Amino acid sequence: MSMEQAVRRVLPYTSIALLLALIYVGWVFFSRWQSNRDIINERKEKEAADDRQVLQRLGGNDLKILSFSAEPGVVPRGGRVLFCYGVLNATTVRIDPHIEDISPALSQCIEAHPKRTADYTITAQDRAGHSVSAHLQVQVQ
Repeated sequence: MSMEQAVRRVLPYTSIALLLALIYVGWVFFSRWQSNRDIINERKEKEAADDRQVLQRLGGNDLKILSFSAEPGVVPRGGRVLFCYGVLNATTVRIDPHIEDISPALSQCIEAHPKRTADYTITAQDRAGHSVSAHLQVQVQ
């Protein structure tokens, strides 16, 4: 038997073996890719569920003032006061008398230096035009 005949005789078997090897390698890569994709999707679903749970704890889809405080509540004229606030589901928020332009946040603080005792009001408004307010007083001595 010549070398050429031997190669022709073995060639179909090696081609089949090579094809099977390629199928096996392809299956291994696909199954690992699929497993990673499933893990990523499970993680995303868990994060979404956790986010929904946090949102419900904070008040769901309702417009809400979570906090509004001034520290300290009594200051000397021109003294530093830290106003802190938190709002949920608001599109606009303001403090009157005006301190500075502010934006909706779950937790934010701004600094002010009041010259006289004043009642401060925070007002938050949502897209539908609903609004909520909270009040506090800072005393200046």
